[in-house]
Amino acid sequence: MTVQQAPVALTAKDLTSDQEVRWCPGCGDYAIIKGVRNALAEIGTPREQTVFVSGIGCAARFPYYMATYGFHTIHGRAPAVATGLKLANPGLDVWVVTGDGDCLSIGGNHTLHVLRRNVDVNVMLFNNAIYGLTKGQYSPTSRVGTKSPSTPLGSIDNPVSATEFALGCGARFIARSVDTLQKHLPVVLKRAHAHKGASFVEIFQNCIVYNDGAFAHFTDRAIAADTQIFVEHGKPLLFGKDNDKGIRLNTSALKLEVVKLGENGVTEADILVHDEKNKILATMLAQMQPPAFPVALGVLYCDEGPEYMTAVYDQVEAAKTKKKAVPMNDLLHSGHTWRVGL
Repeated sequence: MTVQQAPVALTAKDLTSDQEVRWCPGCGDYAIIKGVRNALAEIGTPREQTVFVSGIGCAARFPYYMATYGFHTIHGRAPAVATGLKLANPGLDVWVVTGDGDCLSIGGNHTLHVLRRNVDVNVMLFNNAIYGLTKGQYSPTSRVGTKSPSTPLGSIDNPVSATEFALGCGARFIARSVDTLQKHLPVVLKRAHAHKGASFVEIFQNCIVYNDGAFAHFTDRAIAADTQIFVEHGKPLLFGKDNDKGIRLNTSALKLEVVKLGENGVTEADILVHDEKNKILATMLAQMQPPAFPVALGVLYCDEGPEYMTAVYDQVEAAKTKKKAVPMNDLLHSGHTWRVGL
């Protein structure tokens, strides 16, 4: 088992491989990999102790472009491979790179288990609400009405909320960011890395070819101030161009509502304060959608619990103390044995 080394001095260039990047011009993946490299440079984990594990899809090319170790695995199974990798070598920093189809469709089962087990890996979900690699079929996160080669009349499926799914799986760290938020994204990724246990980060990204503008209703710069709210533990849930709007809990209806400071006697004291350990609040924040609400970005939920690797190794060590090691030959000849002859 490799022991985690002390942080080293790195730059984003140090983390850039010599491979030709083959994403479509304008793809949100370019912005995400820039944010990831900046975050990892600040974290400083030695490159030989950093591993990226991907499944299948546009996002799955990610390991080729990082000057670290990496595994390009099979569709939906990246969480399972990452779990085995972390079990074999807990000293590694393991990052899972997955898309909305890879993670939530064929890989939904594996995503569930890596989160409920609280395996100490960092899951980054690149959500562009479409299957890009296979030419634009609708995905589990595509909105109702999405027209694609597989739904030419428009999708009639109710979309999956990735963050609500993660909460339901028992994930203990859940965050959101946007590909173009280059100051925000590295901060969120550093928080995810610092969390002991499974972290789940949903990154909204644009697919300029097959689903351009899917998230423009809250990411467009002209409206972002009123359609995004950056949540921070212990701080009031305020947003707006002048920071004069807020989220209040309507106690009689037990639901959130948007209010404006100064109207109807509303003051900052009425604004809900974010508590990232409150799972019910995290669920309510995850459900907020324009036009009625802004989209919540940042760490929605963080509440550390028992971590899987520690539990596994503790169990093994406890078993070793109860019984002495048995020679293999003795083990093979113990219990019920028989001889096979011709």
